[in-house]
Parts: sequence; C-alpha cells; structure tokens
Amino acid sequence: MAKVKQRTMWFCTSCGADSPKWAGRCPSCGQWNTMVEEKVSSSSSKVSSSAMPLSGRSKAVPRPVNQIEAVDEPRYHMPSEELNRVLGGGLVKGSIVLIGGEPGIGKSTLVLQNLLSIRNRRILYVSGEESVTQLKLRADRIGRGSDNLFIVCDTSLENIFSHIEDVVPDILVVDSIQTIATETLDSSAGSVSQIRECAASLLKFAKESGVPVILIGHINKEGSIAGPKVLEHIVDAVLQFEGDRQYMYRLLRAIKNRFGSTSELGIYEMCQRGLREVTNPSELLLSHNGEEELSGVAIGVTLEGMRPFLIEAQALVSTAAYGTPQRSVTGFDAKRMNMLLAVLEKRVGFKLGAKDVFLNIAGGLKVNDPALDLGVIAAILSSNVDMAIARGWCMAGEVGLSGEIRPVTRIEQRIAEAEKLGMSDMLIPAGNLKGFDTSKLSIRLHEVAKVSDAFRELFG
Repeated sequence: MAKVKQRTMWFCTSCGADSPKWAGRCPSCGQWNTMVEEKVSSSSSKVSSSAMPLSGRSKAVPRPVNQIEAVDEPRYHMPSEELNRVLGGGLVKGSIVLIGGEPGIGKSTLVLQNLLSIRNRRILYVSGEESVTQLKLRADRIGRGSDNLFIVCDTSLENIFSHIEDVVPDILVVDSIQTIATETLDSSAGSVSQIRECAASLLKFAKESGVPVILIGHINKEGSIAGPKVLEHIVDAVLQFEGDRQYMYRLLRAIKNRFGSTSELGIYEMCQRGLREVTNPSELLLSHNGEEELSGVAIGVTLEGMRPFLIEAQALVSTAAYGTPQRSVTGFDAKRMNMLLAVLEKRVGFKLGAKDVFLNIAGGLKVNDPALDLGVIAAILSSNVDMAIARGWCMAGEVGLSGEIRPVTRIEQRIAEAEKLGMSDMLIPAGNLKGFDTSKLSIRLHEVAKVSDAFRELFG
C-alpha cells in the first residue's frame, strides 16, 4: 500500500488563506498572529466532492434580468416567533444558517426547543458534542417529545451523509460544526481546513437538495465565530445568541442575513423548562421601584429593527476621588458618551471634567440607537444636580455637537410604545411631528430644540 506523503501548511484563522511558510501577518487579510500550522497530505490538495450523495447537476444558463421571475423564497415557519423575526419570516428552503454563542448560553436549547415543536417535518439532529442520553434528558426537561426528530451522534462527514440518505430529512441540524471532520483531509476536527471543507460540503447539499441546514458554532475569546472568516461568507445567515450569565434573558441578533434584515432582535428568558419568548421587552428592561423616585435614572425610547421598546439609562456623577476622573460605560458607546459630556460642558455649562461619570444601560442590553442620546444626557444631568426625573416621563432624541436635539426616525412608533406602557409625558425633537396627527394621543408631547430646553422641561 502506497504511503501518503505528509506536508505542513499554514492557514489563517481569520480568512482561511493558506501559505507554505509561517508569516507574522496574513498576506491575504492583513491580520497579525493568525497563522496556524496544520498537516495535510499531498493527495488532499484538491478535495473531491465524492462524499456528496447527490448527483445529476444541471448546467446553469445565463438569462436577462428582465426575463427572471421574482418570487418569494419558500420558508418553513418556525414555532418561535422571535426566531422567525430574526430570520426574516422563517427558515428558507435550501439555506444554511449558522448560530453562534458562548458555551452554555443556550444555543442547543434554542434549536432543540423549536425542533421538538415541529410536527409535520422530518428532522435529523447530528450531535458531535453530546450523547443521545444527554439530548433526551434535555428534551424531557423542556417537556416535549417528537416522533419526527431523529438524533444521531457522529463526527464524520461521510457518515452524516449516509444518515441523510437513510432518514431523508426536511431539516438538518449539525451541533457543532467545529466537531465535524472529513476523511479526505488529514487535519484534526476544528482546524481551518476541516471547518471550511465541511461547511462547503453541507452548503452544496443544502443548495442541491433544498433542505435547510442549521449549523451551531462556538465563538472565540474576541466574541466572533470560531474558525475561518470564510465560514461566515459560506453561510446564508449568521445569528448571534448572546446574554449575560447574571441575567435570565438572552438576545438573538442577525449579524448576516441574505433573506431578511440584520437589525432585528429576538429576546428570550431562560427558565427551568427552556427558553421563553419575551413579547414585551419594555416591561423586562424597566425597573419597578414602587413610588420611590431616584436621581440619575431616565427612560429612553429606542428601536431594534422594527421593534420599539423603552429602556432605562442609569448614571452616577460624583466628585473624582483621585486625580484622573473615571469614565465607565456599560451597554453604550464610550466614545459617544464622552462626546455628550463635552456637549454638556461646552454648550450647557455643566462642569463635568473633574467628576467621575458612570453610565449603565439597565438589563445588560447593548444599544446603538442615537435616539438614546437624550435619555443618557437626562440621566447624567439628573445625577449631577441630584434631582429625580418625574415618574411617567420618557424621551427620544439625537444630540448634535452644537447642543441641538435632532429628529429621529419612526417617531410615531416610539410615541405609540410609550403611550401603550402608560407614560404621561415625552420629550421629542422639535419639528419631528410634521404631518402626524396628535389629537387622539393621551400622552403629552414636549418638543425641545436644544439640550438646555430639555433641562428646563425636566427640572424646571
């Protein structure tokens, strides 16, 4: 039997580019210290697709764009409405979706909980990390059973395609992609070449068969999907499942989505019997302190995708105990908070340069909506003067460098959400209500043009 010649190659863990020798900087993507060494055989330089069970490829014919009929992509409606929202309406046939998150955050629970509720589809769940018994215990804890969900524990790509031929599933799940390896490559599972080749084979299977594939993946210490960056280019959608272990809820975001928006957000609460959908996140993100009014707390109305909700900004301003004032931010852009502090000092006259400023978005949520600027400034001013904002007040507005309050998008949805939750007064940018009928609103709207106007409305 001929001996296969072994050689080593260097692969970039960021982009997947290969090189015959080590380099401190990747020649393809320019990242530093990302080259790792892997053993490959000379016979596997060009990997064949013999592992694929499908045949009969059809040759594509170029057609003018005016002759192409535009139709909606057929989708599988998932049991979780939050998951459907993030996916853009459901799971598209023939698509490949990657769900990433930290270990123990609930990725497998999210997928298994949805699959157990699907009754009219045959589903194949391939686990490379957990045993069949562990998955059965998790299904019992969730409290659901299914005769259409088939579970197999395997890490060989060739065996997976053999199981696919036996089960003929409508949906395929691989947990996780980092544990799968193909025999055509000599490198170990989880290496750059294995992840890239296995993902490419599963993508080819999804496109040729029309079966949607869900991949579960790990994330590295930087918070991005583990494996080469090319993995995110191969798949159709990348969903990030995140959350703080100190809190009970989890957030599902779309980092990439070829069939929907990437600005949607799904919110779940981790319970003893699995994940529960949070249909009204405003009630979860607002603290309930009874009748007590506290300084340094302001409620802003923000948007995540098409969903408006109210969120609490908490600030603490105190005299600096040491020579250098501290600036600590959680859930908000630190550079933007420094800009807002400079606006307060330059345009409004508050001397905050020698004071410690701590800002926290309640609930551990990370917000990028500029309409929260007014809420952040109100919380900082409230803590600085040690005066509480009256109960029932909320606000939305972007703050400019000259101290002006700039209009924000979809103000009607923000006002409707504040009114639905019983808010009595709301600060909005001046001129943001053009063409909007306010006669039927029960909430009082206060238009402000500058930060100084907002300060007078809140504190008199």
